[in-house]
Amino acid sequence: MTKQRLFQTISLYLAGARKRGEYLKKHHIFGLIGYNVRYQGRVIPLYPELIKLHDNVFIALNVHFETHDMINRVINTKYPDAKVPEYVGCIEIMENVFVGSDTTILYGVRIGENCIIGSGSLVNKDCEPNSIYAGVPAKRVGNFDDFVEKRRKKDYSFVKRNQHIGAEEVEKAWRMFEERHSEV
Repeated sequence: MTKQRLFQTISLYLAGARKRGEYLKKHHIFGLIGYNVRYQGRVIPLYPELIKLHDNVFIALNVHFETHDMINRVINTKYPDAKVPEYVGCIEIMENVFVGSDTTILYGVRIGENCIIGSGSLVNKDCEPNSIYAGVPAKRVGNFDDFVEKRRKKDYSFVKRNQHIGAEEVEKAWRMFEERHSEV
């Protein structure tokens, strides 16, 4: 890791998701950082200039952006005269996208606008707009607008203020949990 990447990584540890997005934008670390980008990650991916995050993008913790592969090292070690170069490629995430934690996005992928990527997914192909993707490899499992409508109607526990939970909210969450599990 270069000194610059080490300094950038330390800087990410010292801020919240919104501040991390602002830091990445201010210092032109990625190829593009739009407005209202939230970045939970604490590591700068290799070749970050090959990554574009458009407006209103939320990247959860432990999302891996794979802008390169290391296969050339294996081949060139086995066959020293091969001189196979390291492959690199771009990743682009369009507007209004949430990428769940522990997701891996491979180079060459564009995630269309209004998408949700489920936690733990492997995104190895483009994701069409207005969709929900999940799995290994990620497959389309739903429609963004249908999800929004369902979320608006559903009775669920929530917090009134981000990262602060009151006794009433805790009680409601446990009550709903117990009700759901008593039906089984």
